[in-house]
Amino acid sequence: MVRNGNALVFTGALSREACAAAWKQAQSMLGADVDTFDLRAVDRIDSAGLALLAELAGRCDGVDVLGEPTGLAELRTAYRLDTALAFHG
Repeated sequence: MVRNGNALVFTGALSREACAAAWKQAQSMLGADVDTFDLRAVDRIDSAGLALLAELAGRCDGVDVLGEPTGLAELRTAYRLDTALAFHG
């Protein structure tokens, strides 16, 4: 993961195995000005990866999500998250 302006750019798989390291890295990069999560280079995501993204999104004033890695749409639906990864009851 890298920060590019106001975007956090994620790469590879956002899976349970990758989340601990991604969490530590994201915390050091996250700021109030982050407004985009770029997932275009993410090849797949599991529920742990979605939880990571949703938690990070909750710490921002809303985010735009770029890209649709394998698993994202299904997980968003299952956990009732909108396209900005916010819960929509």
